[in-house]
Amino acid sequence: MAGPLQKVVTRGEGWMETEAINRAAWRAQIVEAAIEPDLPIIDSHHHIWRDAPVEPWEAYPAAAMIADKVNSAHNVVATVYVDSHSAYRVDGPEHLRVVGETEYAGSVGDDCDARGGRAVGGCAAVVTHANLLMGAAVGEVLDAHIAASSRFRGIRHMTAIDPDLPPVYGATEYGVMMRPEFREGFAELARRNLSFDAWMFHPQLPELLDLARAFPEANIVLDHTGGPIGIGRFAGKRDEAFAAWKKDMSAIAACPNVSVKVGGLNMTYTAMDAIENPRPNTSEEVALLQRDHFLTTIDLFGPDRCMVESNFPVDMRSISYDVLWNSVKRMTADLTRSDREHIFAGTARRVYRLP
Repeated sequence: MAGPLQKVVTRGEGWMETEAINRAAWRAQIVEAAIEPDLPIIDSHHHIWRDAPVEPWEAYPAAAMIADKVNSAHNVVATVYVDSHSAYRVDGPEHLRVVGETEYAGSVGDDCDARGGRAVGGCAAVVTHANLLMGAAVGEVLDAHIAASSRFRGIRHMTAIDPDLPPVYGATEYGVMMRPEFREGFAELARRNLSFDAWMFHPQLPELLDLARAFPEANIVLDHTGGPIGIGRFAGKRDEAFAAWKKDMSAIAACPNVSVKVGGLNMTYTAMDAIENPRPNTSEEVALLQRDHFLTTIDLFGPDRCMVESNFPVDMRSISYDVLWNSVKRMTADLTRSDREHIFAGTARRVYRLP
């Protein structure tokens, strides 16, 4: 496909810039005024790639994140940095190198607050990575994260894997959350009152249900609306896939220790994206595509256990920052003011212990 949808499929000098220029021009086809520009938003899930991302993702350094927050027509008062597999230490004990990401993200947050103005609140909370398959030994890594930044709140150990999807979502083996050594590591996390961001696809949700029941006091955050798949074996079977997703989400909702990030639905595997379209979707079109998953999640878990996310720069390949928040506001327009205050800021503030 030519023009602004051209993809760079081989890495070479300039590949990142080509993708960025093309995608930026493609997104710029849809420009919208902000709906409810004064509504406070805590973006509960974004990444920063200090290092070069894996193609075809665009570069998204700290400056880009800060620019999105500062220049947005929406009132993004704070953000939560999540595991980006970036800025690891390049020396020292191998198992502690991940702590470099907490040091880096914490420093970005400090810089945001020092800048003042609308930059304040960037990376207000930091969620990075520790390998829970280390078992009890992961406690040393968690303590190092805690010491590295006062913004550190928890970790994400990505487990998303599916036979119909390429192995680019952070996991290379199945059933990780069920393994004894993972549970031993998870116990160390829970003991320290740290959060666990859970990233998986909807066929894996029963594993999270088992984990949540085994650790009823743990603070578990389910990412990306539970990862509903709409391609592969689920292509053309939206109703069937939705029913399976809803069944397992309903069971997890009975676990009061699990909250959900509603969002992350602009990725290709959901079949609710616009990445291959001639132009991005408008916020009305996005709302129409995603509202069933979005509103069902809120109905199941309650507004006080749901929080909005941008999932930038991953979702950025399909939608601009301001159009994304417009779509979320459209989908939640019929909810009460109190419910929306939870979803847009209150839940994230409580779960990630923000001021």
